[in-house]
Amino acid sequence: MKRIINVLLVAVCIAMAMPAQAQLKWGVKGGLNVSKVTFDSDLLKSDNMAGFFIGPMAEFTIPVVGLGVDGSLLFSQKGVKADSDASKQYGFDIPVNLKYNIGLGSLFGIYIAAGPDFYFDISKDKSAQVGINVGAGVKLLGHLQIGATYNIPLGDSFSLEAVGHALGGAKTKTWQVSAAYIF
Repeated sequence: MKRIINVLLVAVCIAMAMPAQAQLKWGVKGGLNVSKVTFDSDLLKSDNMAGFFIGPMAEFTIPVVGLGVDGSLLFSQKGVKADSDASKQYGFDIPVNLKYNIGLGSLFGIYIAAGPDFYFDISKDKSAQVGINVGAGVKLLGHLQIGATYNIPLGDSFSLEAVGHALGGAKTKTWQVSAAYIF
């Protein structure tokens, strides 16, 4: 019985020490948005259009487990190009991802991430949008992260009406290629 109590006591001490090793790190993140708009109607066709994003980020990880959460507040430019008309959406993108890290030493690691994305358009229509992020990337030299993320909106990004035609809603699906430096 004494041996079981000692083993349980050691397990509790280890479990209490692991959160103390959890790491909160800050950084800056930026990159390229490549947006594709899909319309409910076939009257309009759209092409991919590039934009950018930049802003601060935070990352909380539990080193032994490899599980963590990262979040960013990004100023983001997404493009919409339909037929010959092109316009840019400007807004704040707030992705919050659950991240699983696989470290292959202190100099190299890979990660996969998924979570919700909140976009607040501050350009013409001032709308809000919720989406889902899925992504992966690499961690290099303990400070640099390079990744790719795909953002899928859960609802319509905006709706269009033309003279005599209701074109319906449109979804802006976006690929993001990013680089982040963690301090």
